Amino acid sequence: MTEVEETDTRTRLLEAAADLIAAAPGEDFSLRAVCDAAGVKMPTLYHFFGNKQGLIEAVVERGFDMYLSAKSSTESSGDPIHDLRLGWDAHVAFGLENPGFYTLMYGKVRPGYSPEAQSKPTEILRGLTRRAEQEGRLVVGHEQAAAHVLATNIGVTLRLIIQGRHDPELSAGVREGVLAAITGTGQSEPGGERLGHAVIERAAAHPEILGETETQLLIQWIGRLGDV
Repeated sequence: MTEVEETDTRTRLLEAAADLIAAAPGEDFSLRAVCDAAGVKMPTLYHFFGNKQGLIEAVVERGFDMYLSAKSSTESSGDPIHDLRLGWDAHVAFGLENPGFYTLMYGKVRPGYSPEAQSKPTEILRGLTRRAEQEGRLVVGHEQAAAHVLATNIGVTLRLIIQGRHDPELSAGVREGVLAAITGTGQSEPGGERLGHAVIERAAAHPEILGETETQLLIQWIGRLGDV
């Protein structure tokens, strides 16, 4: 078997496993069914993955590779809070388009264990909340903000997978509630601070109104006024 053929066979096995998982999220699946779907014999599966756990871990790793590839194709808006909004939507879209991979990536949990591959997208998220903290946009620490976003983003995505359909209003409502909580726009503040936060986040959420350059300037100016 050539290297290309091996890669193709391995990919077919991974995708067959992901499809079976997607068909019955949370339920067990048989290695025989995976082999039948991929059109290979059982020894071939053992050759690539060793055992069932090895196959599951490989599916998880491939899922995160696909997820990171999708995220890397999304350009930054230049605003960390708006990028959190874009990242949230991309996360939900990936889960709905790839429920088999997603339910293994985020739905099957073991206490105290987090897949190594999960650390990469989490660091991207922390990078955004760290930037937001440095710009004075958060009312909580950047790690806590990232935890809030990740926990609710996963919860909404799993809920939508269970429902079997997208619910834009639910996703957007929870997303904006979380962003309001970490930026302080949903809390009681002195009038000027509350207004400043509200204007900043309104501008960041809709950069098309003023234009990207003007939006960034507005955010910087209001931030400077808040330091006075």
